[in-house]
Amino acid sequence: MKIPPPPAEWISDKPGRNFVLLHGMVMAPAFWSVFAPEVTLDGRTVAYPLPGHHPWSLPVAGAPLSADQVVDAMAAAIVRDFSGQPVNLIGHSTGGFLSLLLAVRRPDLVSSVVLLGGFACGRFEGKERFAARMLRVPRVGPYVFRHFFKRWISTREQFRWGSIECVYNKSCPWEDDRAASAMEMVRADLLRTRPEDIAACVQFMSSTSILSDLPAVTIPVLNLIGVHDAIVPPSHQLRLSKLLPRAQTVLFGDCGHLVMVEQKRQMDKVISGFLDPQSSVAAALGRQRANPFAPLIEGFDPDFSPALLARLEQFSSGDVEATRIPSFAFPNGEGPHVEHNSHRHRHFAADRRAAQLGLQP
Repeated sequence: MKIPPPPAEWISDKPGRNFVLLHGMVMAPAFWSVFAPEVTLDGRTVAYPLPGHHPWSLPVAGAPLSADQVVDAMAAAIVRDFSGQPVNLIGHSTGGFLSLLLAVRRPDLVSSVVLLGGFACGRFEGKERFAARMLRVPRVGPYVFRHFFKRWISTREQFRWGSIECVYNKSCPWEDDRAASAMEMVRADLLRTRPEDIAACVQFMSSTSILSDLPAVTIPVLNLIGVHDAIVPPSHQLRLSKLLPRAQTVLFGDCGHLVMVEQKRQMDKVISGFLDPQSSVAAALGRQRANPFAPLIEGFDPDFSPALLARLEQFSSGDVEATRIPSFAFPNGEGPHVEHNSHRHRHFAADRRAAQLGLQP
């Protein structure tokens, strides 16, 4: 079965760099209308839905997906919208997974990749998500999956509370009318999405791994990780930095799975610096390759004690290159949030959800 290319939702159509934004599982392109990185608003930027997410429905409801089908469809969309010119891919979570898949299979279409809580193996080195396990249960599994999916998106409040489990600070200080409106647009798109198509996307992602392909990726990659990510383990995200030859990695404190929401100002500065080789941030990132644990700004001494590294689930010393806690000078007096204290916030609901998703032992 051949699937058509995804429809495009244009975020910006200004002359400049080419960008493609890919959202996470059970989200929608409307999410980027508020949370797109600032640099993407000064170029030609399009947001594509994930396979099976409205308005990119599958030709047959719930039809199985393969990597070849998804890559061919995404490549066709890039050729259609950018005349075959390479693009900068920015992918969140499953969108990051698809970004890496495109970088592996179609490097001719990719200039760079920015990962936001991304992964390269649907089972996170052997751990399988609860939804994927459920879908493998004959007859009952798909029915239960449809029930929970429809219940989650049934009301605005239900959807909001389910989404909050992805973030670290449950008070959501960034939440304003624009953010709430964007999430309601996301929910509206999900209400028009067939649960069977979402299930097909979950099964495709859960059965696919490109970890072994990453060492051959020569495209520059920026890997942005929330220290408190309860959805994609930081250990897996750091493993990507080890495997990708040209990866540069930034750790964000006080941050969960939604870096673009929880630490947007800092994220904007890092991404802009990554794409601009003349910027001070780019220079600092370059120096960091020689000294992985050096701070970006002189005078900031991050705590990389063994206890902290253990809490971050980082691999043993020397296994992971180019990792650091960021520090930037903000002209308006706003400072970075880099403190990591496991006793400061205890979110038992998030812990339970992570366990249910199979992300904790």
